Amino acid sequence: MTLKTRLLLVVILLSGTALFLQGRAGKEVIAPRQLLAQFPQEVGSWTGRDVPIPQDALEVLGPGDFLLRVYRNQSQPEPYVDLFIAYFPSQRAGDTIHSPKHCLPGAGWLPLETNRISVSLAGKGSVPMNRYVIGKGEDRQLVLYWYYAHARAVASEYSAKFYLVADSIRMNRSDGAMIRLTTPLVRGESSDQAQQRLLSFANEVSPQIDHFIPR
Repeated sequence: MTLKTRLLLVVILLSGTALFLQGRAGKEVIAPRQLLAQFPQEVGSWTGRDVPIPQDALEVLGPGDFLLRVYRNQSQPEPYVDLFIAYFPSQRAGDTIHSPKHCLPGAGWLPLETNRISVSLAGKGSVPMNRYVIGKGEDRQLVLYWYYAHARAVASEYSAKFYLVADSIRMNRSDGAMIRLTTPLVRGESSDQAQQRLLSFANEVSPQIDHFIPR
């Protein structure tokens, strides 16, 4: 499938999803949850520091609740892990989750390796994730991200849109989130080594998720 065809399918899917959600009758259920600002600063041996999200980026993201935080391991402060969570209480107005697949190139990061993995996370079972090695100049980073809603994790943005419509019909809810983990590759480090760091952090974070992204 060519890039042009894939982009066209995404546009059609997003447009169809937006029209359907806007046309749904009845008051939407907004599930109770904690705000992402209350996400723990201390997670296992990791300590986090919030990173402000620029206003222009917030305007692109749309109405939602967002967390961007850099965590460092107390025993080995470098390299860090960057945690980004975007949660949308409602996606009926057409403001849906933005895929890093499209946002990262806009920030100058080009994909060098792309694939999907499935890993077991504490309290979540098997979680499918998108795995990207990205580059900007000589810098390299590893990115893992997935979509999460109602205790269901998916890697495919097409699956996320399908479940968005299905859950809107079944539960009268259109909330959902994207979780992204990023870490730099230090000199001499392989992407597999960086992946182990991200997965170690993900296992610490995983038990906290359902307090902020309702089941």
